[in-house]
Amino acid sequence: MNWLSNFVRPKIQALVRKREVPDNLWIKCPNCGQMIHHKEVKQRQSVCQHCDHHLRIGPDDRFPNLFDDGEFTIIELPEVLADPLKFRDEQRYTDRLKAAQNKTGQKDAVVVAHGKLGGHGAVIAVQNFSFMGGSLGQGAAEAIITAAKLAVLQKAPMIIFSAAGGARMQEGILSLMQLPRSTIAVQMLQEAGLPYIAVLTDPTTGGVTASYAMLGDVAIAEPGALIGFAGPRVIENTIRERLPEGFQRAEYLLEHGMLDMVVHRHALRETLIRVVELLGNRPPSAEVISLPRPDLEIPAPTDARQKGETGEPGGAA
Repeated sequence: MNWLSNFVRPKIQALVRKREVPDNLWIKCPNCGQMIHHKEVKQRQSVCQHCDHHLRIGPDDRFPNLFDDGEFTIIELPEVLADPLKFRDEQRYTDRLKAAQNKTGQKDAVVVAHGKLGGHGAVIAVQNFSFMGGSLGQGAAEAIITAAKLAVLQKAPMIIFSAAGGARMQEGILSLMQLPRSTIAVQMLQEAGLPYIAVLTDPTTGGVTASYAMLGDVAIAEPGALIGFAGPRVIENTIRERLPEGFQRAEYLLEHGMLDMVVHRHALRETLIRVVELLGNRPPSAEVISLPRPDLEIPAPTDARQKGETGEPGGAA
């Protein structure tokens, strides 16, 4: 047994060896490039402390920060045919679905939950861009329709957080059919007289923007969110012109009347509670007391007022 190689060398290597740092301890801000510790990201709801950039988040981070005391119930969604067209490009569509499901822990791009929001019942649907770009397929559309039906059943407002690149190409025409279906779901809420609030997050593009994402009674966006139908690069290449600064960003759309408000993520819960209360037509929380009104006696005009002050014929103007 070699004492130096078997005992001394491992001890020295253990002292000088660099400690491996887990990859998920630090997150790089895509806007300013600063490294942020994962605990700070969690505490600030994934908002960069250096540049205030709103990082993309999914249902796991949305729901606890919205519902009262972080308590909510995830809705079981209907099953849909996984691969109706037997689609394959570089890999099978079923394989892409499995990879997205393993990555996010979700069945599809939209997750629905219900609970209390400021003491009021609410149904919230969150679209996760990490699941195949949040693309709208049959599964995601069924989630939106189920959320609308549940809201009507509970007589509760529905809130949707959109984040998508558009329709899911792997489902072809079946995906495009989900756009009018989800629009009809919104119409169900309108006919029931229930608030429908759309919160547009980064990015909300494609057919999603052309359907349910822009049909809210109140349209809210997070700061800096990309919102539009086609991307800026596609538009520039088509019209052969340079687009204005900040084109298709939330602040630009607010300035041009496409949005009702742009709300920071830290103030989003309070804003949604206020909007739900305003749209909910809730009765007063206390008894309304009628105050007696004194009779208002209107004095009859005198001759002087009739002839002299009114400027009528026969009097001084």
